[in-house]
Amino acid sequence: MISRTIKFVWKNKILEVNNPDPNETLLNFIRLKLKRTGTKEGCAEGGCGACTIVLAEENKNKLIYKAINSCIAFVPTLHGKQLILVEDLLDKNGSLHPVQKAMVDYHGSQCGFCTPGFVMSLFAMYKKNKSYNHDVISDSISGNLCRCTGYRPIIDAAKSLNNKKINDKFETYKKKTINLLKKIQSNTISINNGKKYYAPKNISELKEILNKNPNSKLLSGGTDLSLTVTKERKNLDSLIYLGGIKELNYIKKNNSFIEIGANTPLINVEEYIKKYYLDFNKILKRYGSVQIRNVATIAGNIATASPIGDTLPLLLSLDALIIIENNKTKKIVKLKDFFISYRKTKLKKKEFISSIKIPIYPKNIFKAYKISKRFDDDISSVCASFNFEIKNKKIKNVKIAFGGMSAIPKRAKYCEKTLKNKEFSNKILDKAKESLLRDFEPISDMRASKEYRIEIAKNLLTKFFAEIQNKNRIELKN
Repeated sequence: MISRTIKFVWKNKILEVNNPDPNETLLNFIRLKLKRTGTKEGCAEGGCGACTIVLAEENKNKLIYKAINSCIAFVPTLHGKQLILVEDLLDKNGSLHPVQKAMVDYHGSQCGFCTPGFVMSLFAMYKKNKSYNHDVISDSISGNLCRCTGYRPIIDAAKSLNNKKINDKFETYKKKTINLLKKIQSNTISINNGKKYYAPKNISELKEILNKNPNSKLLSGGTDLSLTVTKERKNLDSLIYLGGIKELNYIKKNNSFIEIGANTPLINVEEYIKKYYLDFNKILKRYGSVQIRNVATIAGNIATASPIGDTLPLLLSLDALIIIENNKTKKIVKLKDFFISYRKTKLKKKEFISSIKIPIYPKNIFKAYKISKRFDDDISSVCASFNFEIKNKKIKNVKIAFGGMSAIPKRAKYCEKTLKNKEFSNKILDKAKESLLRDFEPISDMRASKEYRIEIAKNLLTKFFAEIQNKNRIELKN
C-alpha cells in the first residue's frame, strides 16, 4: 500500500502528518510545528549537537534509542519511529529525568544553549548502556560542543548516572510504545507536493521507483546531502529514502569477505569490524559523532565520493568491492576503479550501491591514521591507510591509500611499486617516501597547505614503519 501520510509516535500517541514538505528539517518541524523550542539550531550541518534529539525504533520487541542531529534530518524520515525531545523527559509531576537531575546537581550548564543537546546525547547513552566509563561518555558527547563549562562537570554528571540506574517513564511505557509503533503500517511512502519523496520498503520497489525517477537523489543518513538544503539553501526536488529497506541493512561474512549492506549505519559497522581491523574501528569512531554514525553509511560515503571521506582510503587499501544494481542487472566494481574525478564516479542514473564487500586478510598488517585539526568530529586534512603482507622481513604485497591528497581518494601506486618485494627496512622507507611525490600533488585549502599534506603523508608512512618495527602503536597522550 502506498501512502503520502507519515506516522510517528510522540508523547504516547501516534501523530500523522499528511503530505509533508520533503525538504523541511526535523529541527524546524519541532520548533515551528510542535512548538517545542528546547531543541536549538547551532551550525545547521550536524557539527555542534545543539539540535540533538532521540529517535526510538522497534526491533524484535525491543526499542533501539538513537541520538541524531535534527538539523540535517528531514521530516518524512520520522515515519515509523518514536520522537523524543528534551521537554519529553520530564515526568507529569514535573520531576526531572535522572539525566537532567545529574546535569543540575553537577553544574553541567552555564549559558544553557547547548544543554538540551547534551541532555539528549546523555539520555541516549543512558538508555543504551548499563554503565558509563570515560570512553563511553566521551564518545557519547563527542558531537556536542560547549563554550562555557570545559566539559568536566558534564562528564561528572554522566559518571554519576552509574549509581542512579532506575526505571524511567520510557521503560514504564515501553510495551505501549512498541505496540503503537507496530500499529504504524509499513507502507511505501510517496509524496509529491512540488517536491517528490519516496520511501520504498524493499529492493524491488527501490528499483521500480529509481527506474521511473532517474534524477532522484538517494537519501540514507543525509549527513552530506542534507547540507544542500541547510547550507546552500537549495531544494532537493526528488528524494528516495533508503532507511526503510531492511534488505539493505545487514553485515555478514564468509571466509573471504565481510559484506555490508548499503543501509547499514556506521555505528553497527564499527563494532563488528573491530575484531578484523582494529584501526578501521578507530577511524570510524573519529568519522563523526554518535549522532552522525547512527545514520551515516559506508555506501553513502562512497557515493558522495568526497576526497576526504574517511572510510574511502581504508576501503581502497583493503581492495574493497562494491555491488551496483539497477532494474535489470547487478555488477561488481573494484572501488579503486570507481572514482573518476572530483565528486564524480562510475555510478550511472538508475543505479544504486547495494552492498560493499571487504576482503579479509588474516595474516596482513593493517593500519590507518587520520590527521585533523580537532580530534573528534572533524574533517580530515589527511587520512592514510596501509595494508602490508610481510614474510621473512620482505614486503610481499602492499596496498597504500590516502584521502585529502588529490581530487579523489586513491592508491599510492608508485609508492606501492617501490616497496613491493623489497626488504622491510629504513632504507626502502626513504625511497618510498620520495615516491609519494610522484603519486600525489595535493592542493592548499582551509584545512592544510600542500606542503603540510606531503610532509604528513611521508610522516604517516614513517609512523607505520616504526610501529611495525617496534611492535607497538605510537600515540601522543594528553
